[in-house]
Amino acid sequence: MKFDTARLIWIIGYLVLAPFIGGLLEGFDRKISARMQRRVGPPILQPFYDVQKLFNKQTIAVRKTQFSFLIAYMVLMIFTGAMFFGGVDLLMCFFVLSTAATFLIFAASVTNSPYSAIGAQREMIQMMTYEPAVLMTAVGFYLIRGTFDVDRIARAGSSAIVVLPGFFFAFVFILTIKMRKSPFDEAGSHHPHQELVKGITTEMGAKNLAVYTITEWYENVFLLGVVGLFIVNRNPLSYIGAIVVILLVYFLEILIDNASARVRWQTMLKMTWGVTLLTAGVNLMMLMLIYR
Repeated sequence: MKFDTARLIWIIGYLVLAPFIGGLLEGFDRKISARMQRRVGPPILQPFYDVQKLFNKQTIAVRKTQFSFLIAYMVLMIFTGAMFFGGVDLLMCFFVLSTAATFLIFAASVTNSPYSAIGAQREMIQMMTYEPAVLMTAVGFYLIRGTFDVDRIARAGSSAIVVLPGFFFAFVFILTIKMRKSPFDEAGSHHPHQELVKGITTEMGAKNLAVYTITEWYENVFLLGVVGLFIVNRNPLSYIGAIVVILLVYFLEILIDNASARVRWQTMLKMTWGVTLLTAGVNLMMLMLIYR
């Protein structure tokens, strides 16, 4: 793999811009959600004000090791996005993404809080729920491009979504879990109205919660980048199309979040695996017949 200047620019762009893009998306999320509920809502920049306030607060951690686990979670998540936007192996990106989620579970488990512990358990269930769709996404790209290399996938002659519509639908479906939105906000939620209080983040405060929030911004930009990978090709205009699709998908997630009540984890598991098998599974069988 040739490492050129363009890859370096993409990596630096992700490292620098991802938290700002992620924070702005969260700001628009809050604003749009408020308008859907006939409220004015906070300013678009409110997420940045919240993080700044968290860093200025005194840290009182139940376990000091929690901060170390959260830093590991952040580093691995940043590394995941940097690899993806650097154009390297997509499958490796997904493996590191799963490792990062494991450290988040550790950070919640060390507190001995019952709410945080239940959130950590449900986070593991969520991983079991969405991992098949994530891995099948990588397999789908490999079948049509013959490589896991993100750069080569993005430079193809046509958009991958033309032959991977089922994989695209399955990946967008599990974004509701990854972005912690209803009806699948099992382990934790951006909203306080659930029996777990804040689930996996219950015992996170001050800079610990700030690190977690910024890491989520990095993760959301990476996930939306994968959505864009279904659209981009060697035509520069495809990048504009990818941005439009990304914004539509994010708006769809906001709409689903505000229109749905949280379901039980058993229902989440059945629905997600069912959708994955029905859409990505059928799409996979068709590809195997075409490309065998």
